[in-house]
Amino acid sequence: MARPWLPVVIFWVVSLLIGVHGHAAESPETAQARKLWAQSPHGRMLERILPPAVEPQQLPEPHTEGARLMSRYCVQCHHLPSPQMHAAARWQSVVERMVWRMRGQGNMGALMKDMMASVAAPADPEVAALAAYLRKHAQREIDPKHPALQTGAGQMYSLACSQCHALPDPQRHTAGEWPGVVKRMQEHMAWATTIVGVRELRTNPELDTAEIVRLLQRHARRDGNR
Repeated sequence: MARPWLPVVIFWVVSLLIGVHGHAAESPETAQARKLWAQSPHGRMLERILPPAVEPQQLPEPHTEGARLMSRYCVQCHHLPSPQMHAAARWQSVVERMVWRMRGQGNMGALMKDMMASVAAPADPEVAALAAYLRKHAQREIDPKHPALQTGAGQMYSLACSQCHALPDPQRHTAGEWPGVVKRMQEHMAWATTIVGVRELRTNPELDTAEIVRLLQRHARRDGNR
């Protein structure tokens, strides 16, 4: 029997998509869904899988079929992921695993099937389009032999950033852009209480974020170069 909290996931995500936090009036249905989400024993588990990183309109090529499919399917169980979360080679297996779960299979047996009872799964052509979109806009990883990774700061960079996503090439951004990117990642990490959240859970030794920023800036993309 399906659990009554399952529609909460979808309603709660709708609240994100319409921008209820100061961008639009919250409907009674959404308000009730947010309340039920907070009360659900499973809601927090699903919510914490990914930090709130991007909105649908911030996706690359947001009006394409791939972006539409992400906004339709991925947000049913967790926040919308950025295509840059993984490298192209990794996305295919991630998509396959997520679709498998949306179809009620997975490593939790009957519980997974029950949890996914109200979740829509993409058809095979949609799976192919979604995977192609994610590969196209995937993260460009740093070369494992990059000299930056051979330094102490490089080791901190690898330790911190590879916890949650593919390790970006420093030339993904300019020197002026990197501080803002790192600050946003710190917020995501604090949200997930991995390093900069609860003090007892911090990496030992603690990571020097300022040194990581300096490392990235030294190897950053020059303005105007892509």
